[in-house]
Amino acid sequence: MFNIRRDKNDREASRSKKGERSEKDVSRSFIMLGLGLGMLLASLDQTVVGTSLPRIVAVLGGMELFSWLFTSYMLAQTITIPIAGKMSDRLGRKPIFLAGMFLFMAGSLIAGFSTSMEMLIVCRFIQGLGGGALIPVAMATVADLYAPQDRGKIQGILGAVFALSTVIGPFIGGFIVDNWDWDWVFWVNLPIGIFAVIVASFKFPSLAHVETSPIDYLGIFTLTGAMAPALLVLTWGGSTYSWTSPVILGMIAFSMVMLVAFVMVERKAADPLLPFSLFKESIFTLGSAGLFIMALGMFGVIGFLPLFLQAVMGMSATNSGMLTIPLMVGSMITSIGSGFLLKRTGYKPWLLIGPPIMAVGMFLLSTLHAGSDPLEAIVYQLIVGMGIGAVMSNYIVAAQNVMPKNEMGVATSSMSLFRSIGGTVGVTMFGALLNGRMVTEIGRNLPEGAMELLPTTDANSLGNILLDPEISAIIPAAIQEAIRLSLSNSITFLFMVGAIIVSLSFIASALTRNVPLKSAKEYYGDGSDEPGKVDSGESKETGVVAAEVSNK
Repeated sequence: MFNIRRDKNDREASRSKKGERSEKDVSRSFIMLGLGLGMLLASLDQTVVGTSLPRIVAVLGGMELFSWLFTSYMLAQTITIPIAGKMSDRLGRKPIFLAGMFLFMAGSLIAGFSTSMEMLIVCRFIQGLGGGALIPVAMATVADLYAPQDRGKIQGILGAVFALSTVIGPFIGGFIVDNWDWDWVFWVNLPIGIFAVIVASFKFPSLAHVETSPIDYLGIFTLTGAMAPALLVLTWGGSTYSWTSPVILGMIAFSMVMLVAFVMVERKAADPLLPFSLFKESIFTLGSAGLFIMALGMFGVIGFLPLFLQAVMGMSATNSGMLTIPLMVGSMITSIGSGFLLKRTGYKPWLLIGPPIMAVGMFLLSTLHAGSDPLEAIVYQLIVGMGIGAVMSNYIVAAQNVMPKNEMGVATSSMSLFRSIGGTVGVTMFGALLNGRMVTEIGRNLPEGAMELLPTTDANSLGNILLDPEISAIIPAAIQEAIRLSLSNSITFLFMVGAIIVSLSFIASALTRNVPLKSAKEYYGDGSDEPGKVDSGESKETGVVAAEVSNK
């Protein structure tokens, strides 16, 4: 009789546990849907706005300021990333995510009412402050809700969100400006953002960190002072101002002084904004280096691919946009695929195969020329994309597997920061390299005396000569072909350099330790077999209360 009663109790307990697990799975799905929508907004906004710029400039004027629509957003986003990551460790993910969504939507709302380019630039800065909080908080929340063994597939899906935004962004932007007013480029964010807030807030994890030391305001100030002028140098150097101009040299000097001050402040801070102890973990250090190198080579090269497809291969803007879709499809395939296989394979194989695949794809891109079949460009981009997807999220998964839970936010955001800086440096470096190469190629390929007919040797300006029918109509065919050949040789040279750079990230991958991904029991260390269980008190290992799925 007692055995029958015990069996009945066991069955009821089993059903209760399954019910709790099912409820938590639903809650986590709602949370990740909201976070995914937030990340989609932040990444989609850049591509949508980029497509809509000609219409916006035509209405508001201020063509000389249009680059600031990107610069202001990038500046605010990059500065916010490490601050948001650290604050989410102290204050919890939910308030930082909601603050980021509020800033992003407020900037979007006001941007639609802009009456001048200056006003729109300020709104873009506000959007950047919000966007900088969304991405690192989302990545850190994955670590709160999922054990390392299960985390890869979620990170892979979030990585695919970035790829998806790049694919659909230009189409959304083009549709809006063709059928609606330009202000809807920004207002379209509002219903999606509101839905994301509602969904994510349904049951959001609250990570309570017992921390009584003051917030590192001095660290925030000095880091901002170091990063802001450095980013402006990378944006203005060689274009708006000469590299040797007093403005550029002055900002470099100020940035270096503030960087030294930041290091001194962080060494003494009770709870530093960027704990240097993070770099004692080789997986974090190597992962940050790998992300920086890959972003340096990847973003610096991919940014010039549309120019090659249009000015060299003669495609329309629409067709060139469609032809870059394989790059994102390849990234989505390996990003999602590696995530679902990560529990079996671990992260190390993906870190090892990603850089070589990407390097091979970039090398193949360097073989393209004006007469290449578009199918070649499609296949080569697919290869590059598969290399990107295999690596990008898995560097972060590897680091999160070994980092203390109370530093998950700052560790994740710091790695995102290195990736962002690598991309910014890459765009600037490859832009200067392209223009320098164009001077050499133009001098080699142009007929004698034809140089005087050209208004500039800037690669983008010469590309416009080939793209603008009115200008090309007055340029002799021989000169046009010389420009096309010079531009082709210069951009394919960048592809080759990019292949060399991304291949260097293989060193970081090879040196990264292969630590088995922890199960839920191993990671949460509380006897639970699933994340989301609340500890009765402070964790002995990390000093944090485990992630709680609640309505707080």
